[in-house]
Amino acid sequence: MRVLAAMSGGVDSAVAAARAVEAGHDVVGVHLALSRMPGTLRTGARGCCTIEDSMDAQRAATMLGIPYYVWDFSERFKSDVVEDFISEYQAGRTPNPCMRCNEKIKFAALMEKALALGFDAVCTGHYANVVPDAHGNLELHRASAWAKDQSYVLGVLTSEQLAHAMFPLGDTPSKDLIRAEAAQRGLSVAQKPDSHDICFIPDGDTRGWLADKVGISEGDIVDTEGNKLGTHEGTPGFTIGQRKGLHIGTPAPDGQPRFVLEIRPKSNTVVVGPREALDITEIAGTSYTWCGQAQENPETAFEVDVQIRAHADPVPAIAQLVGDELVVRPTTPLNSVAAGQTAVIYMGTRVLGQFTISRTVSDLNTVLTEKATT
Repeated sequence: MRVLAAMSGGVDSAVAAARAVEAGHDVVGVHLALSRMPGTLRTGARGCCTIEDSMDAQRAATMLGIPYYVWDFSERFKSDVVEDFISEYQAGRTPNPCMRCNEKIKFAALMEKALALGFDAVCTGHYANVVPDAHGNLELHRASAWAKDQSYVLGVLTSEQLAHAMFPLGDTPSKDLIRAEAAQRGLSVAQKPDSHDICFIPDGDTRGWLADKVGISEGDIVDTEGNKLGTHEGTPGFTIGQRKGLHIGTPAPDGQPRFVLEIRPKSNTVVVGPREALDITEIAGTSYTWCGQAQENPETAFEVDVQIRAHADPVPAIAQLVGDELVVRPTTPLNSVAAGQTAVIYMGTRVLGQFTISRTVSDLNTVLTEKATT
């Protein structure tokens, strides 16, 4: 096949490209330039998709003997990922920019361009597997090594995208083996540290970055009844489940600490309450997609596992399509869930679908909804 290898500049994508070459495919490497800001040149392990990464990707492509290009997706990335990140925070939600990047950039814009140029598949270094079911329908499954599994961030993929996706690392049991293979192949990125943090915030100061983009102003901290308990210096400085830094002063009537339950940018208000209110017994969202074949008769309740963060443990749950909402009720409460987060549902190792959380119900029947922030 003609394969376009997305090369981030890290060890995983380099080895994935090498395996595609070794399998006999006609491979072309491409690095996505996602920012035109020269200040994104980094040192150490923070961020990804920077100038330094582009050079590392080029060296890997040269070692593999494949053509290499840099494609400028900076404008698309700015509108679909960065501006979305800002607007979601302004609405009081907690977005997942890596999920959005996979959805809008790597498996929409990139794949669309690749197919238009005559490529058969896009190869990436994600740890996941695409396998056919008994009827030949393609399914996305967890990687063999759950510690490195990245199926969560790929939950946005559609049937069409799965048909053109290639994940050569899915059956590799450990990252150490990938690094050893890279060294054996003479790839200079063999010991390069993994990227972390949000790529467009390379210094890792999300609070400061948001304050600069959306501005901050003093507002009220209130309890679930609306009683004012104190003031804050700006909603971008808070996250759901936060305990420290509230500076409320007076203790709760029961003497227990209070936690951030909700952020309401419209009224510039932070809602706090007891720890028990962070235990979520129901999540729901209207922005849902199926990964591969859709669930048959989703209006009838069905058993799933739900995962709300990339590295969280899956929790058994019951899912059901109710009207235009996909509703999931975990058998044990989820903790510190925020509107805007992505919930991915599984059946065994198979990714069934995903949705953006817009509504949660706590163990204390405290309903925190998107309506409160829009």
